[in-house]
Amino acid sequence: MSPEKQREIASKGGRAAHEKGTAHEWTADEARSAGRKGGQVSRGGRGRLIVPSPEPAVPPASPGLENVPPPDHVE
Repeated sequence: MSPEKQREIASKGGRAAHEKGTAHEWTADEARSAGRKGGQVSRGGRGRLIVPSPEPAVPPASPGLENVPPPDHVE
């Protein structure tokens, strides 16, 4: 069967289902979930190997605190 004929038949079925009221209609949650899944697959979200950096991450120092001495520790 040609792709055009197949598309024509599927289109008629879709129209008939909508007229009958049995066609699937996406809810906002279903659409959001499907979009998220598609995005993960297209961006390579699954199976991507994350290689840790050889050096540990060091948080940046707070500006203006370079010359402040540490608090005295009293036991």
